[in-house]
Order: sequence, then C-alpha cells, then structure tokens
Amino acid sequence: MDERPVVTCFLRSEGEVLLLRRSDAVGSYAGRWGGVAGHVADDDGRDREPEAAARAEVEEETGLGDAVTLARRGPSFPVEDADRGTRWVVHPFLFDCDSRDVRVNAETAATAWVHPPEILRRETVPRLWTAYDRVRPRITTVHEDRTHGSAWLSLRALEVLRDEAALAATGRAADPEESEWADSMETAERDGNDWDALAALARTLRDARPSMVVVANRIDRAMHAVADHTPTAVERAATETISDAVGADGVAAAVAADHVGDCVATLSRSGTVRTVLEAAGPSAVLVAESRPGREGVGVAESLVDDAAVTLTTDAAFGHELAAWDAETLVVGADWVLPDGRVVNKVGTRSAALSAAAAGADCYAVCATDKVAPTAEWEREDRDPTEVYDGDAAVDVANPTFDVTPADAVTVVTERGVLDAEEIGAVADAHRERGEWVESG
Repeated sequence: MDERPVVTCFLRSEGEVLLLRRSDAVGSYAGRWGGVAGHVADDDGRDREPEAAARAEVEEETGLGDAVTLARRGPSFPVEDADRGTRWVVHPFLFDCDSRDVRVNAETAATAWVHPPEILRRETVPRLWTAYDRVRPRITTVHEDRTHGSAWLSLRALEVLRDEAALAATGRAADPEESEWADSMETAERDGNDWDALAALARTLRDARPSMVVVANRIDRAMHAVADHTPTAVERAATETISDAVGADGVAAAVAADHVGDCVATLSRSGTVRTVLEAAGPSAVLVAESRPGREGVGVAESLVDDAAVTLTTDAAFGHELAAWDAETLVVGADWVLPDGRVVNKVGTRSAALSAAAAGADCYAVCATDKVAPTAEWEREDRDPTEVYDGDAAVDVANPTFDVTPADAVTVVTERGVLDAEEIGAVADAHRERGEWVESG
C-alpha cells in the first residue's frame, strides 16, 4: 500500500473553524468537507517538515498565511483507503486566525466557518473528526496555559464543554485507538446521554483556573441556560455562550477605543486590549515587558506596523510612562471584584498608580463576565525559583496577579463604563447563575 504523509489544518476564529468543500479539481474525496489539507512533500516531491507544509497549504488554499498563529500540533495517525491503495499518514494542526477574509483556489468549491461539532454531521473526508480531536482544547489547555489571557481561556473552556456534549449527543464513543494520548477526564467520563458526566466536566472546567473568574462565569452562564438535562441542550447552550462571549469582548473593546488617546501605554497580553488598540489607532504605544512570562515582548512586536512602539522593563515602566507623556494606560482584567477593584497581571497596580501620578487615565477593559461574584481572588503564586534558587533562608513572593484599587482604574465593559453600584449588580447576577453547581 502506498504511504503518503499529509497535513490537515484547522483555522480557528471566534470559536469556529474553517471547513472547505473539495472541488472536482482535486484528486480525492471531491465534494466532501475537510480542513486545509495537502501533501507534506512539495510539488516537486521534496520532503518538508509537516509544519512548513501546513503553513504553505494555509497560504495556498486560503490566503491567510500571515493571519495565523500555531495553537497546537497533534499526533499523526494513519487512514487506510483500500479502494485507492493508499495509507494516508495525517499530521493535524490547529491555528488561531485573526482574519476571516478567505481567498480560495480551484481546489475549493465552498467554505464555511462552523462550530467544530458540525464535522460530526457533515459528509467529510475520512476521519476528519479524529484530526480535530487531536488538536482540540482539553481541560489541560485551560489548566496549564500560562501564555494567553483569561478571555481566550474562557472560550477554550466553553469549547471543551461544547465538543464533549456534541459527542454525547451524537452517541459517538471514544475511539479506542486514541486512548494512549487523549486526556483521561474527557474520555473516561463520556457516556452517551450521561448528564452527570457533563455536569462533572463543567464543574472541573469552572474550577480549572481559580484565578480567572471569567472561566467560571462563562461555564455558569452556559449551564444556567440549559433548558433540560440533555447533551443536546448543553451543546446548544455552550455554543450560544461562545457567540455571546465573542460579541461582548468585541463591544467592550469598541467602547474603550473611544476613550483612548494618541499615546497609549499597556502591559502583559490581552486580546481585548489588542482589539482596543486596533480600533483606536494610536500613533505611539509604550509596552512593559511583563515578566516573568514577558508577554509584552510579543505584544510590542505585533504593533510595530501600526504605531511607534517602545518596549521597556517592568521596573522602568512607571518612570517611562511619565517621561513619555502617555495619555492613557489601557490594561485587561482577569477579575473585577464586586467593589470595583481590578485583579490583573502583576505590575498592573504599580502601573495604574504611576498613571494617576502622571495625570494619565487608566482603563481596565473587559466583558462583564469578568466581574467576580465574591470578593475572593487568587494571586496564583508561581515557582519561587524563578526569582531565587539559592540556599539562603529567603522567602519568595512571586505572584501572577495583583489587585488595583477601584479609585485608580475605570472599568469599561460592553455595557459602557461601570460604577461601583453597577459592578455590584453584575456580581449579584453571576452569583445567581452559579447556583446550578449545587442544584444540578
């Protein structure tokens, strides 16, 4: 049997993935839906690294090569086609995509951005779901990621719930061939129409990142909306919550953009803040490097085509903010406490206080789903050896988050600027939605 390595790529945007319906111009599976796909070898038969082949196919088939960021590469797997005498070795990839402006070539007859469970309901190329299953978000994605912001992780949590509910709704059991690599929680607890398993999964997801309240709030929002205890209802609620969450984050950014000046300072990495900057179009941006992860470095690099960017150290950020004459400090928020205090990446407090001293406005931009139902919050201590690994009896404080006083920051959401009373009302609503955990 002829063995041919191929790539299958999923482009993800706003919780959906891009599917392409193969045209009559392709040599196999015409008329079926698939991801971006192609041979690992180039047109001259020369071997390439699978990731290089994946990126080349994304550009060739969609024109989105410059808009994608690799999210995950999954383990390869074989697909045997006896009729063709071919054994495909599939290398699956998942890319986050910041554009939906797809430009197809002759190999594609139609395109569709869909929630991934649609793969289970369409006529697709062989084992397309298996390819997605190997790169889709898992509980570990939410629990272990230390790079992305909380809004991004909340969408991943909802995607896990949506996908598992869809598998239960369609009665599709876990593939025995996947047992060696699949996460045990999702695989072990999936059991047809088992509401208890999905509720347990939802509880695990909502508690996966105690320091990121939006994860719990959005899982609570989905589960509170479940009309009956069926997998179909859970899938529908999770899907609708994803769409609502994407919309809320976008509106919050648009509202904040109206408040931003021409010289802006920011720190860490927030997708919502990035959207604010894209909409506001400041001429100059000051970015703190944001140790220990140094997320600010990537942010600075991503902005250089649109503004004059200055990258500085965390220690110098307050001084540079004043010397640089910044008009506005824009940050994200991982929590907004019921009294209006803001919990965000460590360094936010000192930056906000420095902004106030320099006469600059400070805005924390987020969806109302980041308002916490209680005043409790997690500082999420990191490995102390990142700061000190010597032998002296030194106590180390290495928090991921700090808290900024309410009078030092203005909270901007999809509902506009919120005062303390309005934030408290949002917290009350979140607390009510969380009651499903005890009753369900």
